[in-house]
Amino acid sequence: MDRKTFIQKTLGAMLVAIPMYSISSCSSSDDGGTPPPDPDPNPNGNCLGNGTTVGIGTNHGHTLVVSKADIDAGTEKTYSIQGSSGHNHDVTLTAANFTSLKNNSAISVTSSSDNDHTHSVAVSCA
Repeated sequence: MDRKTFIQKTLGAMLVAIPMYSISSCSSSDDGGTPPPDPDPNPNGNCLGNGTTVGIGTNHGHTLVVSKADIDAGTEKTYSIQGSSGHNHDVTLTAANFTSLKNNSAISVTSSSDNDHTHSVAVSCA
């Protein structure tokens, strides 16, 4: 996917998500909602060299940073993605997920449930 298509899909997804979900609070599961951006927007990315980019579906302030050090360590890790949201979700990346990232392959996982909803999370190489 080229940059222009990625931007068009991302902006389109954001416009669709705004009327369906409150920006300040969660009201629904991410399942069936607006998906995160393309899980691999940069198929030539290098996770160990350039780090990662993260897309969170139906997002309202959640953030996730997966560091190069975490990828290099390759050990299962659970992250809090609360960010500026009023509630938390956890995301667990397994050793197999980190192996995929080391091999410059994007991954997709689902967050823990809170307030009766989850979020799709895509991690790809920058």
